[in-house]
Formats: sequence, structure tokens, C-alpha cells
Amino acid sequence: MTIDTRLSPLRTRAAKAWRVLVRLLVIELRIYASIGRAIARRPAIPPGAEGFRYDKPVFTILMIFIVLSAIEIPIIDLIVHPWPAARIGFLVLGIWGLTWMIGLLCAHLLRPHTVGPDGVRVREGLELDIPLSWDDIYAVARRRTVDEPKQPRVTTDAEGRGILSVRMQDETNVEITLERPTRVRLPGWAPKGGEHDVQCVRMWVDDVDAFLGAVRRHIP
Repeated sequence: MTIDTRLSPLRTRAAKAWRVLVRLLVIELRIYASIGRAIARRPAIPPGAEGFRYDKPVFTILMIFIVLSAIEIPIIDLIVHPWPAARIGFLVLGIWGLTWMIGLLCAHLLRPHTVGPDGVRVREGLELDIPLSWDDIYAVARRRTVDEPKQPRVTTDAEGRGILSVRMQDETNVEITLERPTRVRLPGWAPKGGEHDVQCVRMWVDDVDAFLGAVRRHIP
């Protein structure tokens, strides 16, 4: 029996394309879900937990993009006004872009980090959501770190520990040390996404004092 080896690369590419489409669809749905949460004033905080925002370093930037997107719609509409087909197309695209930016801002606001009876949830925007149970956590401390731009999220320190950095504008200010190497799943695929074993998680929290106070209510 002869096996056509040409089919394997085609299937691989098709599978990758399908995963990309599914991920884009999930992100799109989360945009509208985040706007819905904002309208209903229902942040994604588990029962008994407290939420802690992390959007302060990027809030102004997101607002600028939202304002620019809103201003762009009537300007483009005025330019393409004589051509109805182009006008409709640009109008739909402009409204979609504005909605997307509003949803991204809502995701930052309505999907905060949380501290509760089950542990800490480390979040960012639309996708990142990493649960860390109290059994996994060894210590939580204030530690400000500034990394190089475009540095990978998962790095290895001099001791060989995997470090996950959930940065805001290349900075983190809280460090969670884990009891043992713990597997976490990041959005996307390797090397940036997928599963990684880490023993330290660094993150940005707007109000570090309140965050550490909530942690101390669950661990000494």
C-alpha cells in the first residue's frame, strides 16, 4: 500500500488554519461578552473573591484609540460619500473597529485579577486567565521589575526556574513564587503560547497594597 505523504503537510496546515479561525471566533465573542458584562455591571469575579484592576498603565492608550476610532468614522464617511458601496463597507468596518476597541477596554476592566478562597487568578485582557490555588503558592511579594520590550512572557532565570511575566507596559510589580514547577496554559501556541512549566509568576496590579492585604487574609 502506498501512502501519499503530500497529504500530511496539507492536513497540518488545514488543522492550523482551523485552530486560528476558532481562536479568532472565541476572541470576537469575548469582545461582545465583555461589553455585555460592562452594561450589566457584572465583572468576572468568582463568589467570595475580590477583583484587582491592572489597566492603569494602558487605560489612557486604549481611550485614545477609542476616541480616534470614533472620529475616524465620520471623516472616512465624508470622504467616500459619493460612492455608496465603499461608504457602506467603510462604515461597517469603522463601527466594527470601534466596537472591538470598546470591548478590549471592557475586558481589561471587567476581567480583573482575583483573590479568593480558591486562590489567585492572573488575568489580562480577552484571553489570559491562569488559576493558581493556595496549595500551589509559596509566597506573594511586592517586587517591581522592568523588562526589555518584546521580551518573551516565559523566561528562565539563573537558577533554571521558569518565570511567567504578565506585564503592563513592560513592567510588573507583584511576584508570586510557587511551591513547585506548575504547568500553565497561555493563549496561542508554542513557543509564545501553549503549556509551560513555571515556578514564578510576575504580574502588574494597580493597587498592590490592597492586593497583598487580600492575599494575607488567605495565607499568613
